[in-house]
Amino acid sequence: MGLSEDEKRVGAPLETHVSGVDDFSSPKDETVRVDIQREHELTVKEVFVKHPALVFWAFYWAMAGVGWGFDAQVNGGMLSVQSFRRDFGYIYQGKAVLPADWLSAFNTVSSVGQFFGGFACSWVADRWGRKAALLMGVAVVAGGILGEMFSSVKGAFLVSKLILGFGLGFYLTLSPLAASECAPVAFRGIATAGVQFGIGTGQLLSNVAIKGFGGWESRWAYRAPFAIQLFFCAFLLVLLPFAPETPWHLARVGKREQAKKALRKLYGASVDINAKLATLEATIAEEEASGSEQGSFVQCFKSTNLVRTAISMGVFVCQHFTGIIFVLGFSTYFFELAGLPTEKSFDLGIGVTACGLGGNILSWIIMNSFGRRRIFVSCMCILTAILFLIGIMDVVPTAGAKWVQASLTVVYAFFYYVGLGAMAFAILGETSSTSLRAPTIALATATQAVMGIAFNFAIPYMVNPDEANLKGKVGFIFGGLALIATAWSWFFVPELKGRTFDEIDRMFQAKVPPRKMGSYQLTPY
Repeated sequence: MGLSEDEKRVGAPLETHVSGVDDFSSPKDETVRVDIQREHELTVKEVFVKHPALVFWAFYWAMAGVGWGFDAQVNGGMLSVQSFRRDFGYIYQGKAVLPADWLSAFNTVSSVGQFFGGFACSWVADRWGRKAALLMGVAVVAGGILGEMFSSVKGAFLVSKLILGFGLGFYLTLSPLAASECAPVAFRGIATAGVQFGIGTGQLLSNVAIKGFGGWESRWAYRAPFAIQLFFCAFLLVLLPFAPETPWHLARVGKREQAKKALRKLYGASVDINAKLATLEATIAEEEASGSEQGSFVQCFKSTNLVRTAISMGVFVCQHFTGIIFVLGFSTYFFELAGLPTEKSFDLGIGVTACGLGGNILSWIIMNSFGRRRIFVSCMCILTAILFLIGIMDVVPTAGAKWVQASLTVVYAFFYYVGLGAMAFAILGETSSTSLRAPTIALATATQAVMGIAFNFAIPYMVNPDEANLKGKVGFIFGGLALIATAWSWFFVPELKGRTFDEIDRMFQAKVPPRKMGSYQLTPY
């Protein structure tokens, strides 16, 4: 899709095109212009120094991701727990094995719950607010966890995971939704990438819990890791009454005074709250004028919103096409099947997630310098190569090949968290329009769920010793899928760093190709 000469406007610096000082005629317009200019000038360091409450509440919403990450990792981790396989499986060649059909059911049913939970969260969040939606999510998650802990038969455990998954759908939808609506431009990418840090923290704690309790002979070898998840519920529940509702939601539903209070709680008394509210209302008014209807899933697939929805969903398809469930979710079990000692498998599982968290922290440092698109596409290429190498190592008949595979898994985790893990949430929080953010993120959550169902169902049949027993050769399958995802990302992943939501709206309305948005120069208002 080409751009006309008038659209390119590459002759002047970006700031002169964005600010448009002489184009605002009314006092209100001037207030908005000044606020936008100040937001562009705000740095990450200033956010930490001048607005620490904003940083804390962004961390709070990211904690919802911890619960999701813990559950996602504990699914695969339970395979390495002997007492879990003993209580819910059968003996195969002298070893306790969980049947592949039940294993697939356990792993996929949570994703089924998340699919419906994301849509329910979108409706509740737009109707009653983000805080009300989180309260409902915490209640459902706590119920599911208790069910997991005290289930003694496969059917009851399956229903408990379904309930838990429904609540986790709320978590995964609310984390990027609230984080993106609370943060200014300079901190928005870090805040939304913080969701992946929360997920990674949950995965790390899950591996630590499994290592700590997994060797026990009693049922508490797997019940104790499940019980630890209740801590995250308690954390969210205790602080929820003090958390500010997101200003975007309050402004959209016309609660101006409450929106001012929320902005003041986030930014402090030194900021012109009236100017910030005016900017929010101006962006909302423009979106309403363009026909966007809040909370409408149908609108997500109309006109330019279709492109925004496709990008929001597509980045999470990329995550799954690179084999995230196989490499990270089943890492400990994969190490055992590769022939590594059980103790070493636990240690490597912890090392994988710890290294990934290091990569996520690095992403905070580099994302505002290199941009979302460059990091995402580069890491897609790296992960594709690693997957093929994992497959190749599986056909190399040497004792050291399994350790090379394990090392590649650690490297994979690092680059995944730097690129796809962190950038997907940043792209999601920036690409979705303010009026359709809740349903768009719900659709992204549904995409996660569908991909999770498909791969959690298929992977056990690929790797189980009583099934295909492909082991590391699965790397060839995901390497091919990753090639397709890399090609898609080159054309459709946009660069939106440093742009306000109003500027992002204008670029999509102008039908700028996503891969050219980083260099696109906005014309004055």
